[in-house]
Amino acid sequence: MFEGNCLACHNIKTELSAPSVIEFKSAYMDLFPKKTDFIDFMSMWVYEPDEHTAFMPDAIRRYGLMPELGYDLEMLRDIAEYIYDTDFSNQ
Repeated sequence: MFEGNCLACHNIKTELSAPSVIEFKSAYMDLFPKKTDFIDFMSMWVYEPDEHTAFMPDAIRRYGLMPELGYDLEMLRDIAEYIYDTDFSNQ
């Protein structure tokens, strides 16, 4: 799910048309270190992106607001859990 969807815009280490996975994971892990909080916030925010609830305003200025992707919440929760659990620094 992650590779086929998120990596189209979010490269692991380098910025393409959106912040890298390492960059946004680091920012949101600082704010939501507890796994359930991270998954809840990330899945809801990606489900319905909102610049007022985003914590990366510089990224929004640089790339624009992430579009609504139309994925169901369960899929987004699975992806958020994968992001939380995965160490991308070795990839």
